[in-house]
Amino acid sequence: MALLNRLGTLLRASWPWLRVPFWLLMGLVFGFLLPYTLVLNARLQSRFNDLVFAVPTRVYARPLPLAQGVPMTPAALELELTFAGYTTEGGGKIQGSYSKNGSRFLIASHGYAGPDGGELPHRIRVALSGGQVASVVDDTNDKPIKAIHLDPARIATLYGAQQEERRIVRLENVPTLLVQGLQAVEDRDFKSHIGLDFSAILRASFANLRAGHTVQGGSTLTQQLVRNLFLDRSQNMLRKVNEAILSLLMEAHYSKGRILEAYVNEVFLGQQGNQAVHGFAAGGEFFFGRRLEDLRPQEIALLIGLVKGPSYYDPRRYPERALARRNLVLQQFHDTGLLDDAQTKAAQATPLGIAANAQLPHNRFPAFMQLVRSQITADFDEAALRDGSLSIFTTLDPAAQLYTEQAILTTTKALGKRGAAAQAAAVVTDTTNGSVLAVVGSRDPGDQGFNRALDARRPIGSLVKPFVYLVALAQPSRWSLASIVDDTPINMRQPDGTPWTPQNDDRQIHGQVPMLDALVHSWNLATVNLGLQVGVPRIKGFLESFGLENVNPSPSLLLGAVDLSPLQVAQLYEYIAADGHALPLVAVRGVMDAKGQAIKRYEVKGGEGEYQTATRLTTWAMQQVVNSGTAAAIGNSGLSWLHAAGKTGTSDSQRDSWFAGFTGDRLAVVWMGRDDNKPTGLYGATGSMRVWQELFRKMPTRPLSTTLGDGLEMAFVNPQSGKRTDPSCEGARQFPFVSGYVPEAEEGCFWQRFKGMFGGDAAPEAPASPVPSNPTD
Repeated sequence: MALLNRLGTLLRASWPWLRVPFWLLMGLVFGFLLPYTLVLNARLQSRFNDLVFAVPTRVYARPLPLAQGVPMTPAALELELTFAGYTTEGGGKIQGSYSKNGSRFLIASHGYAGPDGGELPHRIRVALSGGQVASVVDDTNDKPIKAIHLDPARIATLYGAQQEERRIVRLENVPTLLVQGLQAVEDRDFKSHIGLDFSAILRASFANLRAGHTVQGGSTLTQQLVRNLFLDRSQNMLRKVNEAILSLLMEAHYSKGRILEAYVNEVFLGQQGNQAVHGFAAGGEFFFGRRLEDLRPQEIALLIGLVKGPSYYDPRRYPERALARRNLVLQQFHDTGLLDDAQTKAAQATPLGIAANAQLPHNRFPAFMQLVRSQITADFDEAALRDGSLSIFTTLDPAAQLYTEQAILTTTKALGKRGAAAQAAAVVTDTTNGSVLAVVGSRDPGDQGFNRALDARRPIGSLVKPFVYLVALAQPSRWSLASIVDDTPINMRQPDGTPWTPQNDDRQIHGQVPMLDALVHSWNLATVNLGLQVGVPRIKGFLESFGLENVNPSPSLLLGAVDLSPLQVAQLYEYIAADGHALPLVAVRGVMDAKGQAIKRYEVKGGEGEYQTATRLTTWAMQQVVNSGTAAAIGNSGLSWLHAAGKTGTSDSQRDSWFAGFTGDRLAVVWMGRDDNKPTGLYGATGSMRVWQELFRKMPTRPLSTTLGDGLEMAFVNPQSGKRTDPSCEGARQFPFVSGYVPEAEEGCFWQRFKGMFGGDAAPEAPASPVPSNPTD
């Protein structure tokens, strides 16, 4: 009590001298420091909450189906596995690894949950033969597996409607060794300090004084996180004060677990071009090409070692420094009891193991992702994509996408100057369900700019012709592929009054020809004469039934004077490839929420299958295009086994080169042209068709059936008259017809035989349809 009295007396005596400093201090605290702290506090909470809770929307490719009979090659399967993050380290014994022996694979899958169910982790043996899966066997019990899906590759991350690449993980999904090792190396008192570790600061100060330069730091993990989130790297008093205040505030507001989780996701570990690599999950992919949960002790040690200096210890540029730093971290793991002697020695003896081609898939497929965004933004707003922790499962086929990109690059390079001046785009779909498997919007597959696959609308040329013939064939009582059409000159005025005198590409007139020959050789005059008889408005209406707008009402429509994008052309040709079923093209199959529940499924419901017999006749005719017509280069190549159906297209003055072709399960539409709309010097067969060929040399697929299908039958016809005839008659040819519409009128070959008996000239054989020496359109 006496002590308190003496202190009170001393305070009263000194107050006249302390009064001014006291009120100055109070003014500083309440007038500046407190408001300043409140501002920093608001900034901290806003930024930290965004970081911790804004788990982005993750975008995945389609799960890889494996079942007996599924088209697959060893090269494509290995590409799929590599792209999905599988490695050969582990030899198919640990999750996320595989081994290969010729055409046999041992695969240990991760398992996944998707909108259509999912799969548990499996270890399977896959045998390939003849371009398809021969067998799938469970390696644990040797039992055959009827069908299985491998976990899909993660292809992008969406923050709102924008795309950027990061990897955000929850603390419970981070390997224990990484969590404990990080604290052992960077902040052993993390669990007990208040954001600032004064004992560590003192230890570091003494160590630095003894060495005469900085050899040890005293920063806590909290301080390091504050620097990454808020501060620059300058060394001044204001930055240090801000760092201290923010660190104390962070510890006051948030638990140790949340601070550690934020650190794990935010720590800077390196640079990929202009993109910073933030977080241990991103670092694992960037340096090792593996998921965080699959990293081994030595790999975790290297990532933790990089925290001290990502540039100085960059394992690709300075492997010796990185190795020494990694082994030092492993020793610290040992010293703190995280690894035993044997584990430490084994880990230190391994090489760095940096994956040569590992990288973050930043904007890897921008053209495809544009299509994904256009589909999901109709159902999910920006806030849901940013904050909803969603998982989007797309239809992307990584092998198809990568092979399409390679095909464009290879072809444009081989075309020399013509290829160097041209741009390109392509769309690949699954003909059985309308899934978009690949989209390329530029000859540079990573180009973030103009997406020509979706947004470039160019005249499609002769790609329109199969639909002219399909509309005609939908009237089997009037038209068949054996019907005679006029390939004769046309001179008429269009609705706008301009004269129109189309010509054949070979500048010849072929007279009376079977409809089949007109399509196979892409004769313009025969197509126009047929289209005028069918009716331009009817053909225009058919095209508009696919959602096309402002379709050209003039007769020039019959020769492709309509501007469409490759995606729109793919939608049209999907109808033919899907046997007359209108399948909308989709890039997204489903969306799941943070709890793993499917909240949206995009079901494809095809039409009833109108004009199926007409579609089958058109498909058969397009197969003849590939066998002997303008796309004969395919039929004459090593791709003849595909029995593909296709059509070339070239716009006026060779400004646009097109090709659309399909097999039993894959459709690809390719466009080549110049952005300035100048002539390319390329026809459909010399430009885009070469891309298609290059693609289908590698992409696994099924051949297209050569059987007619239900509702059709073959009959011999005299191609000069279109009448049914005997197979033994000279010039007789077989044509497919809709059942019940085979020509009833029949003519024999009596006069051929009669004149032959007396040495007279036999009835002239129907002229063979000439094939241009260099088929183009």
